[in-house]
Amino acid sequence: MDKKEMVREGYNKAAEKLQEFFGLEIEEQEMKILSDFISRIPLKGKILDAGCGNGVYSRLLSNKFEVIGIDISEKQIELARQKAPEAKFICKDITKLDFPNDLFDGILSFYAIIHVPRNEHYDLLSNFYRILKKHGVALLTFSSTDAPESYAEDFFGSGVKMYWSGFDKNTNLNMLRKVGFKIIWSNLVKESPKWGETYHLFALVEK
Repeated sequence: MDKKEMVREGYNKAAEKLQEFFGLEIEEQEMKILSDFISRIPLKGKILDAGCGNGVYSRLLSNKFEVIGIDISEKQIELARQKAPEAKFICKDITKLDFPNDLFDGILSFYAIIHVPRNEHYDLLSNFYRILKKHGVALLTFSSTDAPESYAEDFFGSGVKMYWSGFDKNTNLNMLRKVGFKIIWSNLVKESPKWGETYHLFALVEK
């Protein structure tokens, strides 16, 4: 099976279980990170939620901003539309975005880039840079370890495999700089105990 199709099918089939498992609230450590991002976006500014999942972050953002959410999973988009009716949602691969240059004040991408084959990460980040306004900010989640590809055999009881791909911390940060971003801060953040013991790299960057 194609890797992106694996991600799409996995999130389609596990959508309800994921929502039940994690609930509808954003965890405290994520809220702290998001608050910094939000504070840098002008009121009514335009935000891209790239890999929006079931819309839990879009729901928060759409209280103050114009939000467009993108996800490869049809089921996640369906849930997102229910959860955040004020936002706009499009079912699409985040590596194939064709928005105009300098459109967004902010880009949020939580736990999505890690599902994209890492040989596509540079082009994905370059496209984020292109569609972000000057002095716009992006809050992005990356892998923290060098892992060309890894899999789960039964993603949250969906009966299908899940795929991850990523680089180590320094490679990710160097790639962001090479694209043109200024790194405001980066932190290794331990994921929710519900997930396990994995750390992800979070980076807040500016164009």
